[in-house]
Amino acid sequence: MQTLDPSLIETQHIEVFRQLQSQLRDRWPTIELFDQSDADILVIPSLSVDQRELLKIPGCHHYEERLLFSLIRLQNPRTRLIYVTSQPIHPSVIDYYLQLLPGIPFSHARDRLLLLSTYDSSLKPLTQKILERPRLIQRIRQAIDLKNAYMICYNSSFLESELSARVGVPLYACDPQLSIWGTKSGSRQIFAESGVPYPDGSGSVWNVPDLAAEAVNLWERKPETKRLVVKLNEGISGEANALLDLRPLQHLAPGNATSEQRIESITEHFSTMSFQATSENWANFSTRIPELGAIVEEFIEGEVKRSPSVQGRITPSGEVEILSTHDQILGGPDGQIYLGCRFPADEAYRMRLQELGIKVGKKLAEKGALERFGVDFIAVQQPNHHGGHHWDLQAIEINLRKGGTTHPFMTLKLLTNGRYDPATGMFYSPHGRPKYYIATDNLQKERYRGLLPSDLMDIIAYHRLHFDTGTETGTVFHLMGCLSEFGKLGLTSIGDSPQQAEEIYNKVVKILDEETRHNSNNHTWELDACGPIIWNGTT
Repeated sequence: MQTLDPSLIETQHIEVFRQLQSQLRDRWPTIELFDQSDADILVIPSLSVDQRELLKIPGCHHYEERLLFSLIRLQNPRTRLIYVTSQPIHPSVIDYYLQLLPGIPFSHARDRLLLLSTYDSSLKPLTQKILERPRLIQRIRQAIDLKNAYMICYNSSFLESELSARVGVPLYACDPQLSIWGTKSGSRQIFAESGVPYPDGSGSVWNVPDLAAEAVNLWERKPETKRLVVKLNEGISGEANALLDLRPLQHLAPGNATSEQRIESITEHFSTMSFQATSENWANFSTRIPELGAIVEEFIEGEVKRSPSVQGRITPSGEVEILSTHDQILGGPDGQIYLGCRFPADEAYRMRLQELGIKVGKKLAEKGALERFGVDFIAVQQPNHHGGHHWDLQAIEINLRKGGTTHPFMTLKLLTNGRYDPATGMFYSPHGRPKYYIATDNLQKERYRGLLPSDLMDIIAYHRLHFDTGTETGTVFHLMGCLSEFGKLGLTSIGDSPQQAEEIYNKVVKILDEETRHNSNNHTWELDACGPIIWNGTT
């Protein structure tokens, strides 16, 4: 019996994938038609990233729930949706989302939703689990209208392109061949080509000696640098970052020693870096460099510093559209871990973020990128000649995937049917009311452990914490499956002003604390209403 060359099979699926993806432009020539059309949507919320890096995030296997905002698309009475997960989702969580739909009978929406599971809790990406189950793929094919369907995902890898080819529906996401532009080194190249300001640093290195040499080169280019950031090329939420403090090495600063001495000393000091993931250390981090690659760049210092971001999408026809801007809320040892966000970003730099986002988006479109992209920045307040101040923006990373700001904004957009106005950087409901929110994936407290999704539903109902479709204010919860084991919950609190959004958020936290006051509370990550992250408990 003759066997096929695996490389030929892979080439074949790539060709089929690209043929399918080319149909997106023909089926939906404008983005308005795409957003409003009747379609069958296959949702694959797989986190198809390096699984060892993913494990740094508590409860990461529940992050498949973050795309559940897609269920709100069932408000279109002719949309059908298939949502696949590794493990079944608690029925009360599904009911919660379907009951958010304005004007749609619950039973009508439920009949148009097919939930499938691989019943596999292993540490493999969901898409890989699906590919290992041909009968499951066949069931998906039978349930979907192949001529009027598309597939969406969290991030696009070769696993997703193969699944797209095997199911026979186009993937509305970036071709995985272009994933380099979403890495740390690829981001820096896009910034350089698009004329967007970004910190000085290196390209990819693949071993420790080269990393030390690049760190020294950077130090010698900028002798005033106090700290350097070392980043693995692929990481999520800042968990793959480490901070190297040069201040203890000032006796070896440029002018005081040779380059060789600096390289030797920095190599020794890599083990003393401040790792942003609590479980990380140099022994493990150094083994990831040959596998993932790494970069080193200057750490942007500043007394008043923020981390804004801009989100956009590239349509099948190649147009670039800005979707939103946010001020990200960061925590961790050195303020590099993503914890949450506020919408919209500060008006002092909101429009500038949009301008830079368009530049990056156009360059990505030239490369052939499609759908979602986000750009993270560092904003430092600088004095000007008139006694006031301005904000200096430096781009630090591109995400060619859905991120922590995607589901809060899409939840707002789908629930209210409102619109984002690029002229103001604001979002308006159909009634013309500006909307604001504060969102997090990381409301995590020890005392919340043991709460079941049904317990949370009881608390939401009793205290009326739900989102009110009449006033278009309230809280939408997510990551509910994470609650019982990890005491971790996600939420988006929506208001008609920044103050109201924070008041709604704080009310939710206060009530959850009161409802669980009999539980232990030794360690807490919490979003403070004013912005910083508060760590309560012993260190």
